[in-house]
Amino acid sequence: MTNDPGRNVNDVSPRDEGAPYWLDKSSSGRGKLWLLVLAIVLVAAGGGYYFWTKVYTPPAPPPPPPAPAPSVQAPPAPPPAAEAPQPIQHPIEPQPAEQAPTSLPPLEASDLQAGEALAGLLGAGAVAQYFYPDHIIQRIVATVDNLPRKKAPASVMPLKPVAGAFAMAKNGDAMTISPDNAARYAPYVSLLHAVNAKKMVQVYSYFYPLFQKAYQDLGYPNRYFNDRLFETIDDLLAAPEPREPIALAQPKVLYEFADPDLESRSAGQKIMMRMGADNEAKVKAKLREIRRALVNR
Repeated sequence: MTNDPGRNVNDVSPRDEGAPYWLDKSSSGRGKLWLLVLAIVLVAAGGGYYFWTKVYTPPAPPPPPPAPAPSVQAPPAPPPAAEAPQPIQHPIEPQPAEQAPTSLPPLEASDLQAGEALAGLLGAGAVAQYFYPDHIIQRIVATVDNLPRKKAPASVMPLKPVAGAFAMAKNGDAMTISPDNAARYAPYVSLLHAVNAKKMVQVYSYFYPLFQKAYQDLGYPNRYFNDRLFETIDDLLAAPEPREPIALAQPKVLYEFADPDLESRSAGQKIMMRMGADNEAKVKAKLREIRRALVNR
């Protein structure tokens, strides 16, 4: 486990304070931990119940107060109105008939085709090395939705964790992000840099109905995923570019950015700052290229 600023082993998804609908929590380490905690609570409660009923006999409760006279009750409040559909800012236009997808699989069976598409963009070896093979589209959608928020749980990301431990430098009581930390992100930055932005957008457009379905399943039936993608790209492009080395604080167990303004930033912007100035500049350049390709598709 790394000790990156802003990361916490108890991070959860923003929509329901738990893992998304497609993540089987019972099979995760955290799920097993909660089962253990629940078992301890039940055993403790059972022991308390045994003590309460077998060792200590409480006095009889007082009689209940007389029932109040019937009164006219106000009608129940109407249920809250459903969220109105949001106007689409960045529509994905229908593809020409000769290019339109004719055999898209259902979302829950899309991993094979999505994995093959990723392999076509990045190479099969890179996909096997860096990507999780399951729920590819759902993971991408959840991560895009999470990055502009305060937390982006690693448990729902499509990419495997960055290798190695978070590198911190210490000089007396002063702590900073070590320059060595940037090297951990270099393979991912190189992978992104090698992607053809136009082809990436073509693949994205082809699979867009499945991206939209995954976004609706995440809890946004009246919103448009491509608009959220633009919001996320713009949030990442707005990440600060602080002078290095970046100062850290450790108020408890995890490291934080010492500057309150940096610490208050979104999860995505914190990732950008953690990867080092050179990597951040390269990622921003590629994001601008991808954004232009999305606009001019």
